Amino acid sequence: MRTPAGRECPHYYADFHRGRTTQECRLLRDNPASLPWRPADCARCPVPGIAAANASPHLRLTLTITPIFLGLGRRLRLSAVCARHNTPIEDPYVGCSQCNAERPGLEPFFRALEESDDQSRPPGS
Repeated sequence: MRTPAGRECPHYYADFHRGRTTQECRLLRDNPASLPWRPADCARCPVPGIAAANASPHLRLTLTITPIFLGLGRRLRLSAVCARHNTPIEDPYVGCSQCNAERPGLEPFFRALEESDDQSRPPGS
């Protein structure tokens, strides 16, 4: 669904049908450590970009909104975990390195990439 910031996000929900005014971020729904969500938070949220770059079904994102000094601002903290391997993911745009290594269609691509790197190096290095 399209967020108030204008980007597609699978975790944003809005319902304005027949007088309803429901807007929510469903990533924050089960996170009691987070501040309440505001529509303005969608403008700085990295989740729509991650969802567009990584379609892994094993990717689990956790978003936490924390206050900045004296409540003068809000910080969005995102953590990602691979549900298949139970490992934290450093770069959620790329995904789990173990899952990426297990993809059978990518192995010839990685070999060809290594061969092209070997050929581009000068002899004797």
